[in-house]
Amino acid sequence: MTANTPDIVANLASIRQRIAIAAKTAGRQPDDVRLIAVTKYMPRAYVETAMAAGHHCFGENTLQGAMNKQPLLDAPCNEWHFIGHLQTNKARKVPAHFNWLHTLDSLKLAGKLSESALLADTTLNVLLQVNIASDPDKYGLDTQSVHAFADDLLAAKLAGIRLCGLMTIGRRAADPGETRASFAALRELGDSCAARFGVDHFRELSMGMSNDFELAVAEGATMVRVGSAIFGPRPASNDQTLK
Repeated sequence: MTANTPDIVANLASIRQRIAIAAKTAGRQPDDVRLIAVTKYMPRAYVETAMAAGHHCFGENTLQGAMNKQPLLDAPCNEWHFIGHLQTNKARKVPAHFNWLHTLDSLKLAGKLSESALLADTTLNVLLQVNIASDPDKYGLDTQSVHAFADDLLAAKLAGIRLCGLMTIGRRAADPGETRASFAALRELGDSCAARFGVDHFRELSMGMSNDFELAVAEGATMVRVGSAIFGPRPASNDQTLK
């Protein structure tokens, strides 16, 4: 390990410990929180190091970055989450290679994912992306649209996709109080959806990243998406190929 190479094993252990402390402080069980190690722009060797340390849950933001790690993407021991914005014309590759998609906000996209999942003979777990802070720089449904969208999605009875919950991204440069309020608002929205549609469709909350995952855990996150705190800053070359 060189001076510029992150200590991925130590970082994973530290993040897991911080999740455990945050969960216990909130009266929750640490095992209720899934740690998604985000590998965007990271070389495949970093993923292999995390795997060797016993971590098998990863997230990717782009299909290009994911396909450059395809041998690991298709390893049966790994669980992969697509966490970036997905264009409808690129939907066909996701169900064949990912277990989860966190960013559903279009019925047209849902239909394409369903078609692709059926062709791949699989079921894709999906989360609705919610723009909880009404941030103009973020994708996602506004809070007032979520119930109607879920109504339409469930009424369509699309085979091959399973609605499991909600996802949001905290507003950039928000203070901790605003961030925690946003996470609390997503939890409350998730609770209202579970009461309306059934808890099986709305048991997951994906929220919190490297700078705010402890606040997310305190407010009920079941998934946190952590990249730089595990793998270090994005490589200057942005080389996503395996070295």
